[in-house]
This record gives sequence, C-alpha cells and structure tokens, in this order.
Amino acid sequence: MGKIDFVEEIKKLKAEKNAVILAHYYQTADIQDVADYIGDSLGLSQQAAKTDADIIVFAGVRFMAETAKILSPKKKVVLPDMNAGCSLEESAPADKFQAFKDLHPGAVVISYVNCSAELKTLTDIVCTSTNAIKIVESVPKDQQIIFAPDKNLGGYINRVTGRNMILWDGACMVHETFSANLIKDLRKKHPKAILIAHPESEESVLEGADYIGSTTGLLKYSINNPAKEFIVATESGILHQMRKASPDKIFHIAPTAKNGHACQACSDCPHMKLNTMEKLYNCLKNESPEIILPDYILKAAKKPIDRMLEISARFGL
Repeated sequence: MGKIDFVEEIKKLKAEKNAVILAHYYQTADIQDVADYIGDSLGLSQQAAKTDADIIVFAGVRFMAETAKILSPKKKVVLPDMNAGCSLEESAPADKFQAFKDLHPGAVVISYVNCSAELKTLTDIVCTSTNAIKIVESVPKDQQIIFAPDKNLGGYINRVTGRNMILWDGACMVHETFSANLIKDLRKKHPKAILIAHPESEESVLEGADYIGSTTGLLKYSINNPAKEFIVATESGILHQMRKASPDKIFHIAPTAKNGHACQACSDCPHMKLNTMEKLYNCLKNESPEIILPDYILKAAKKPIDRMLEISARFGL
C-alpha cells in the first residue's frame, strides 16, 4: 500500500461518518488546517454542541474532549491520543482538591476550564481566561473565593480586581517557563516589537506585557493592532494562525528558560503535540479512543459551566 494522503482520507471519513473535527490553537499546523473549527477549548466545545455531527473529533487534550462530551452527551467524542493530558489539569487531582476545599467551608469555588471533569464537579462556577475577571467580579466582594487550578491566572485576577482569592498551587508547564529576562533581551534586539502574553504566564512576564489576554484575545489583538512585530508569550501553535491572518507581520515566540538555561522547545506543549495527522486519521477511522464519562459526572460537571454561561450572558460576553 502506498503512502496515505491523510488530508484526503480524513475528508472522506468525515463525510462518511458525519463527523466534525475541532482543533485547538496549540495543535500542529497540519491538524489546524484540516479542522472544521479552530479555537480555544470552551469555544470549540460550544461550537460542536451547535452542529448536527454524530461524531466529534477533538484534536486537543483530554480535559477539552471531556468538556465537549459534557456539553454534547449524546454525541460520540473521540480524542486522537488519550495520553494527551495537561500539566495544569494534573496539578489538581480531585481528591486532594476536595481536602483543600474542606479547609475553607463556605468559600465559592471558581475553576478555570482547564481542569478535569472531576474537578468541575467540585466547582461552583467555571471560567475561561477571557471571562475570568467578570466571573470573579460577579461574586460579592465579601464572599471568600477559592480559585483553581492556575495560580498565575488567579494571581493576575487578584491584582486586576483587588480580590484576595485563595489560590490552588497549580501552573501550566509551558507558560511558567517564559523568561522575563530573556524576553527583555529579545525586546532590545527588536525594539519595535509589542509583547503580548497569556495570563497563565508568571507575574514577572505579565508586568512587561503591552497586552494580556486569552489565546483568542492575543490572536485578535495581533490582527487589529497596527504594529508590524510581536513577541508572543503563549504556546507556539498560535503563531500559525497569526501568520495566516497577518502575513505582513513578524511574530517571535517568547523565549523560555529551563533550569536557568534558554530552552527553544519549551514553548511547545508536549501533550498537545502528541496528536498527529496519523493518529487523527486512525481516531476517525476506528472511532476511538472514545471519551466516556459516568452520567453523574456529566450532570454535575455541567452545572458550573451553565452557571458561567448565565453570568457571561448577563455581561454580554
């Protein structure tokens, strides 16, 4: 058998099976290009819920596919590689978080959508990096809040809102490796470049940023801002969409450091990059591995998402 044309075969299978392919911005360029929808995790899941597809192929990481299943429980949801986890998700095991939550009775729990389905069941309101500030501000100021699992995003929200949320000690392995010192060096080489950063980055990086926003926010900002050069402090996969949308602009991925040394590959999420075109093809062909969640988790995990959507609608988000 000759070499498989994965793009053509995936298109055929997609039509045969009435499937839709979702790809997160952090996937490789070839996967993004074959997808029906590209975006942030929650936005993709919401898009999938609106379609009449029977099968959702989620090219992302496991918690994202779980969220798609929570919002579309009647549809089959498959993930190219079930080992595609998330360091942020894994930093907050549900059993340990429950013990932490028990130490703060009466606190409202707000969890970033980048967490497991199990953690969502222990959550009062889910948030995204786009709506997190508004979600937090919707809670009365005298109400104690536990924010999980990202301490960097939580710290950023505390600084912006003046709140004093109790932060779970979790972080993204990619965003916490961006080096403020190396970024300063890069800015000296490119003095006209604008620094844009995701709020999962550490405070030292965010302090020097010209714009802070979600992955979608960073993309929109790079399109709408007249500047011709940008330094981007988030996972490297987003540069593909930035360059497609603004071919006349120059984009540099922010430099990272590991163990005190510059690390060129550290801006790639190793979990996101587990997905490949071959795995995507096999996943669609075999309709596996499939995301299966117990009914009680599907129901309990949907409540904080619905609460977020209610609050977002109130603010017109």
